[in-house]
Amino acid sequence: MKLFSTLYEKALGWSKHPKAPVYLGGMSFAESSFFPIPPDVMLMPMSLANPQKAFYFAWITTIFSLLGGLLGYAIGYWAMDSVLPLIESIGYAHKMEEVEAFFAEYGIWIIFIAGFSPVPYKLFTVTAGASGMALVPFIIASFIGRGARFFLVAGLMKWGGARMEASIRKWVDWLGWGVVLLIVSYIVYKVYFKS
Repeated sequence: MKLFSTLYEKALGWSKHPKAPVYLGGMSFAESSFFPIPPDVMLMPMSLANPQKAFYFAWITTIFSLLGGLLGYAIGYWAMDSVLPLIESIGYAHKMEEVEAFFAEYGIWIIFIAGFSPVPYKLFTVTAGASGMALVPFIIASFIGRGARFFLVAGLMKWGGARMEASIRKWVDWLGWGVVLLIVSYIVYKVYFKS
């Protein structure tokens, strides 16, 4: 079933839209504070479709991710009591506990590491605000951590270019169904073996 190759073709089409950088900035901002989809899903096809602008797109993603992280920090700092029921209702309460444990163990370094973590970055930004982490180190660590991730993604797309695009096109359905299988396996594990 060629579901993911069709979606991939659509994403490549959207990445060539004249307003694609605006959408990338908006998605990057939203993902750092409340939106569930990471900006990599736009950054990758945009960088593939326009390799000479890959690092420009990485800058957009980094800057707006940092600004969204500041919103997440503000939410945690001023509105944590109001947001906690929402976090619990969408099933992120256990993730929040993991993040709090990371903060206790690693301090400011966890913000740098969070740029590459599978745990949603928004939980780190909200927790940083809720715990009253110093703002300047938070900004610096967020900028370096998120920037490193987005420039790595953009660089891989830029340097891989047509070869990488051909490989992605060839394997996108296998990769997509593999991710679905991993997610389903994780859910089954959590429901049947961890409860």
